Amino acid sequence: MNPPLLTNSAPSTTRPLLSSPFLTPSSSSRRRRLKLSRPRASLDQPPAASPPHNSDVFGGPKELTGIQPLVKNLSPPVRLAASAIAVGGAVAAGYHLGFRLAGSRNAALGGAALLGAAGGAAAYAVRACAPEVAAADLHNYVASRDDPQAVNKEAIELIASKYGVSKQDAAFNAELCDLYLRFVSSVLPPGNEELEGTEVDKIVKFKSALGIDDPEAAAMHMEIGRRIFRQRLETGDREADVEQRRAFQKLIYVSTLVFGEASTFLLPWKRVFKVSDAQVEVAVRDNAQRLYSSQLKAVGRDLNENQLEGLRALQLLYRLSDELAEDLLKEHTRKLVEENVSAALNVLKSRTRSARGVAQAVEELDKILAFNDLLVSLKNHPNTDGMARGIAPASLLGGEYDNDRKMDDLKLLYRAFVADSLSSGRLEESKLDALSQLRNIFGLGKREAEAITTDVTAKVYRKRLQKSFTGGELEAADSKAVFLQNLCEELRFDPQKASEIHEEIYRQKLQQCVAGGELSEEDVKALLRLRVMLCIPQQTVEATHSSICGSLFEKVVKDAIASGVDGYDAEVKKSVRKAAHGLRLTREAAMSIASTAVRKIFINYIKRARAAQNRTESARELKKMIAFNTLVVTELVADIKGESPDTASEEAAKEVEIEIEEEWESLQTLRKIRPSKELTAKLGKQGQTEINLKSDLPERDRTDLYKTYLLFCLTGEVTNIPFGAQITTKKDDSEYVLLNQLGGILGLTPKEIVEVHRGLAEQAFRQQAEVILADGQLTKARVEQLNEVQKQVGLPPEYAQKVIKSITTTKMAAAIETALSQGRLNIKQIRELKEASVDLDSMISQSLRENLFKKTVDEIFSSGTGEFDEEEVYKRIPADLSIDANKAREVVQELARSRLSNSLIQAVALLRQRNRLGVVSSLNDMLACDKAVPAEELSWEVPEELADLFAIYMKSEPAPEKLSRLQHLLGISDSAAVAIREMGDRVIQIGAEEEFAF
Repeated sequence: MNPPLLTNSAPSTTRPLLSSPFLTPSSSSRRRRLKLSRPRASLDQPPAASPPHNSDVFGGPKELTGIQPLVKNLSPPVRLAASAIAVGGAVAAGYHLGFRLAGSRNAALGGAALLGAAGGAAAYAVRACAPEVAAADLHNYVASRDDPQAVNKEAIELIASKYGVSKQDAAFNAELCDLYLRFVSSVLPPGNEELEGTEVDKIVKFKSALGIDDPEAAAMHMEIGRRIFRQRLETGDREADVEQRRAFQKLIYVSTLVFGEASTFLLPWKRVFKVSDAQVEVAVRDNAQRLYSSQLKAVGRDLNENQLEGLRALQLLYRLSDELAEDLLKEHTRKLVEENVSAALNVLKSRTRSARGVAQAVEELDKILAFNDLLVSLKNHPNTDGMARGIAPASLLGGEYDNDRKMDDLKLLYRAFVADSLSSGRLEESKLDALSQLRNIFGLGKREAEAITTDVTAKVYRKRLQKSFTGGELEAADSKAVFLQNLCEELRFDPQKASEIHEEIYRQKLQQCVAGGELSEEDVKALLRLRVMLCIPQQTVEATHSSICGSLFEKVVKDAIASGVDGYDAEVKKSVRKAAHGLRLTREAAMSIASTAVRKIFINYIKRARAAQNRTESARELKKMIAFNTLVVTELVADIKGESPDTASEEAAKEVEIEIEEEWESLQTLRKIRPSKELTAKLGKQGQTEINLKSDLPERDRTDLYKTYLLFCLTGEVTNIPFGAQITTKKDDSEYVLLNQLGGILGLTPKEIVEVHRGLAEQAFRQQAEVILADGQLTKARVEQLNEVQKQVGLPPEYAQKVIKSITTTKMAAAIETALSQGRLNIKQIRELKEASVDLDSMISQSLRENLFKKTVDEIFSSGTGEFDEEEVYKRIPADLSIDANKAREVVQELARSRLSNSLIQAVALLRQRNRLGVVSSLNDMLACDKAVPAEELSWEVPEELADLFAIYMKSEPAPEKLSRLQHLLGISDSAAVAIREMGDRVIQIGAEEEFAF
């Protein structure tokens, strides 16, 4: 195999062809070699600009020497007669000369024989040179033609018949092969030139005219391959080496087409040149592609059916696959489109672009669309099978413009085409189809194309809207909405996008109006007129005002908050009132903006309170927040609402008081958060509660903060002094008023506040009650003591009773679990506790109740009575212990199976110990297990012991059904049972004596 021979890549420096010669010695010895001469210039020198003359291809005319001119002038009959006359004359002359000189008959015969042989030799020489003369005449005939295609097959046959030779004569056949080889070598272009497509036809016609056989012609093709290989060996230049490789590829391709299907066995490339079938296919494919591509160059934008049919015929002639032909034609059409695209881009990007620049670019795009329509019509032609493959709508995918850098250029062209389509102020249906086709040709995504179209259409819509607004057309319209809808339909513009443009226009107008910090009456009227003209919804207007005016108001609010507790003076109040009312914000919008800014400050206070090291520091931060709310936020809310701060604080205090009055009066801490008139006058105004942290913090966090300050109110302020001592400073009831305000800031509902106070009181009561009820015993004295504690903490009686019950229940549960784990509690006592309304399910865990059930069942199976009550075991006991009945049944059956065999073993052991009562008790246990799980006949190694067991049990006078069931379990037959009954104690005594004798 020799890959470098058939690839177009640069040859490697190792020259692998040198290690794999084209012609092996074995093939050289088998093939008949012909001595052919050819000018080296025909292979080494490039062709001239004009076609070479025949003298350059076949060489000059051949001269006749010796007797060849004489043979040329003699026809075959004359040549035969002359040869006969010459031989006869020589024999006669020899006979006469020999007789004359020697005078004897023998001498005469010898002379006749001698001269006759000489005459025969001369005649043979004349006849033998006839093929050479015919070959020379053939050469001169072909060389004398101005065009090798003018060589006539009949003339060549006439030359052969003239000299009486055939094509099998070596000299004549060699000349035919040499002429064919020279012609093929002249037709094949050098390695750096491409095939023209006429080479195969010329070679086939010339071969037919010469009448040379395919095997001989194929041998000449192989000979040309050998010469190319020899030249490659002689060449030291890399470029020349590549040219010889390409020349060999063209030789393979042309030879394959010349011989057709017979080329597979007439042209042994693989055997002679070590070339694989794949390399041959590559050579055929590459040259076929080049030839087909060269033919496609003549195809322009005026493509028609005849051209496509011709291309199909050429494809089949060139042996090019449908897939490759399709790719080549698509590539060609893409290049034609790329030419128009490049021309359009050059016009658009030209620095000296004229006023018609965009129009010229659009003309190029129109050419693309027209060409695409032609391709679509040809693709839908009924005779597509007879046309060239690859007819499809134009596309730039896979070409020069199929990359991200070029995509911007295509978007620029698409934008220009959209602008031109909308130049008339409306978008026609035909233009819409053209835009869709152009998008597909450019390979633009749907979203990208829609974005460009929307952008351009939006600009046109703005221009038309401005024109109709200034010209009065929009104002004069009966229905503004219908006018705007028609405008969108003409431009095929999305009404939603139009609404966004209207909103943007309104936004810009509003920004101009509020540049001075407030809206005048004229501004309000102008905005109202604009809103009506553009049909802007009220919701959109409010959102726009909230966004633009809200941002200005937010800045004023932040400045007011930043001024702090001491800086909120009359000037700040004036700016807040001016912004709140001059910007025409609704009260809800203004309060929302203020709430956002204030809550951020509240959150900062909360963060510092949480990060404090102790409760006192945390309470100080919370007091700062309360002061900030009272002195700044309350004033801010009053200014936004246009109310007096005193009025707002009175309403807030009244609201809190009304809500608290409906709650519990027994909680002292809850009563203290309602300030008296004297304390209210002392502390001043109440803080606002409209802005709170209810939506910013979860309920758990808010209640924890409230509880922290409540504990601070209860314990007072703790101050550390040297030597590790602490001083607690009690606070008056004013701290509880601040606690009330803190609840409002945190957004706690009255119910949540009450729950915090109740929880704290319950916690205090529980701590003291656990000390009083340490042993779980509730006496009359202890009840009185607990009632006194309940009154001190102010906990309602029902909650105090719940705490007491919880403590006693917990103590009782611990005692019950301890007794149960120590085995001091049985099912009877459990039932007594349940009758006393003790909730055992919450006191005893599931596992302990299951263990108690197992223990109870085990006691039944070991009681020695032989009784088993299914109703009691399967239903009553599981119900009393609150366990699953099905699971209880499984436990009983598992215990019965294990106890059955153990009871038999225990009975035998007691028999051997002569313990009759124990034997009877064990057999009763076995019968109880059998009632729970009926068993099969039991087996034992010593049958006599089973008989003794039966005899002892029978002696105890059991119930007949028990004795019958035991007889079945021990496997004792009726006759054996009768014998045992008759023998009585004797059986037992004999068995015992035998056993202990051992």
